[in-house]
Amino acid sequence: MNPREVTLSNQQIWLERCLPTYWRVTFDHPPLNIFGPDAIPQLNEVVSALESDPQVRVVVFDSAVEGFFLTHYDFFAPLEASTSLPPGKTGLQALPDILARLSRAPVASIAMIRGRATGVGSELALASDMRFASREKALLSQWELGAGLVPGGGPLARLPRLIGRGRALEVLLGADDINGDLAERYGYVNRALPDAELGGFVDALARRIASFDKQGIADIKRLVNLASLPADADIAPEWDAFLASVQRPASQNRIKKLLERGFHQPGDVENRLGYHIGHLGG
Repeated sequence: MNPREVTLSNQQIWLERCLPTYWRVTFDHPPLNIFGPDAIPQLNEVVSALESDPQVRVVVFDSAVEGFFLTHYDFFAPLEASTSLPPGKTGLQALPDILARLSRAPVASIAMIRGRATGVGSELALASDMRFASREKALLSQWELGAGLVPGGGPLARLPRLIGRGRALEVLLGADDINGDLAERYGYVNRALPDAELGGFVDALARRIASFDKQGIADIKRLVNLASLPADADIAPEWDAFLASVQRPASQNRIKKLLERGFHQPGDVENRLGYHIGHLGG
């Protein structure tokens, strides 16, 4: 296996070409893998490479941070750092654009989830073609309503198509942690595997797909996408709703309470976010 190739300036995201046909993208922003506007250009660079490289056929997303696949948006970043980003190639705002393009890229994408896939982490997993979770260590969450927020990266359009309306509303309105076994039962992930088997399973599947014809992979994805992906128009309102919700006094108050309890810091609030947002009070 080739050494990791660092392609992005501040090393929050690493790109490893395991083979010319098989890439691995690793989130590495300790201690919590919080995703902020500074990471958006980096993720955009990765997706642009997946769209244009003539050889790559499969990509696996994983994490180098113990306990955290990829977590929520950075609430310490100035709001203008997000609102000033230009729309992407689809016309959607920057983050929804990147995720929509990942879903449509002529490459099979796999999210390998160990630890928390919270907010943006869940949204990236949903935008990937396949999701495999650690039975013991994975926790998925669209936690935003617990802080008075509306999710902005596409889960309102993607989750109902994936797991059905009732279960999607349970995830989105309950805003609680979903473990690997329940995520598998609901169809939120393809499979939950014992943690010791997860890496080997995903690597074997990725290498198998990487051995197949690139044009065939692209054609199958294109036709499956026609039957399953939301239109950009269905995703577009979510980011605007997220930005509006961040600025509401009620949301600001709930976020302040979370910060006072240890949100954005290593510790119990981030480890048990679903529990804590359920105990903020009205």
